[in-house]
Amino acid sequence: MSRGEFKIVSVIGARPQFVKAAVLGRALRCHPGLKEVLVHTGQHYDREMDQVFFEELQIPAPAYNLGVGSGSHAVQTAEMLRRLEEVLEREKPQRVLTYGDTNSTLAGALTAAKLHIPVDHVEAGLRSFNRAMPEEINRIVGDHLASLLFCPTETAVENLKREGITAGVHQVGDVMYDAALLFGEMSRSADELLEQVHVVPGNYLLMTLHRAENTEHKDQLARFFSGLGKLDMPVLFPVHPRTAKVMEQFGISVPGNVRCIPPASYLQMLSLEKHARAILTDSGGVQKEAYFLRVPCLTLRRETEWVETVQTGWNRLVGLDPVALQQGLKEHWNGAARSSCDCFGDGRSAERIAQIESEVLAQ
Repeated sequence: MSRGEFKIVSVIGARPQFVKAAVLGRALRCHPGLKEVLVHTGQHYDREMDQVFFEELQIPAPAYNLGVGSGSHAVQTAEMLRRLEEVLEREKPQRVLTYGDTNSTLAGALTAAKLHIPVDHVEAGLRSFNRAMPEEINRIVGDHLASLLFCPTETAVENLKREGITAGVHQVGDVMYDAALLFGEMSRSADELLEQVHVVPGNYLLMTLHRAENTEHKDQLARFFSGLGKLDMPVLFPVHPRTAKVMEQFGISVPGNVRCIPPASYLQMLSLEKHARAILTDSGGVQKEAYFLRVPCLTLRRETEWVETVQTGWNRLVGLDPVALQQGLKEHWNGAARSSCDCFGDGRSAERIAQIESEVLAQ
């Protein structure tokens, strides 16, 4: 590290974090006084969930890949803590940057805090108010350990305020919106995928399903897939590796109108989302992308961190209830009132974060 240069270690490990790191890394590199050291925990390691994101989003190769892999929450997080500690002691950064709500987020925040290194959290302040979700615990702990909290929305700022967190809080907008704008034009590369799976643009539903709360109950999952078979259009389903394993274990029968395909890259997902008639998902990121692209969304959960997507009418919470799903689709088709807002920023969130980092480190 050259004289007058400040080092930031960015901890990532899962596909949503790769997307956020792609846009924020570009912004950080525009500040000559900042040096980013990218650390990949290895939480996601399949090529479709990992390497392809680095290639198509032109993310620099990580300085460290910890290769932690899968495991229980305790095993995975513990191994990240052990290996991250070695990296941080070697690199001695001025700050550690964490993203979102995964075990990588939690491990990065805990390790840095124990070593008395300031932690900065991108996508701070989100709350589902459901502590049965591992992600909710990761968010809360990450926020309470952070020195700088970069909030995507005003709702996130208010959530932190209710928990007594006001210092270091910045409403910067959503870096995922930055990414959607930056990479949107490149997403045409997925159009050929529609031809391969024999679906017509505007005449299919796109579904993602991966959360433990939705995949760990056999009867619930079987009933939901049975309900999908009653829909009158194809359902395109990029299958998360964890979901595929559970479906095989449970012997879940897939209806004929559900087209299972391998996990899609980020650019492919943007294209598939853009051309869908509606999106069914339990992913927070996909809910937002549906909103950015103005595609109706049915969230396969009973709560969401992204309340703005519901308030504007683009998103409905239906859980894994086939009847609620049918009703939600009917309401969308019947032209339910929808509006738009600028609640996710103006596409310059990464620039704001990089500028704040630069100013804080220069003090």
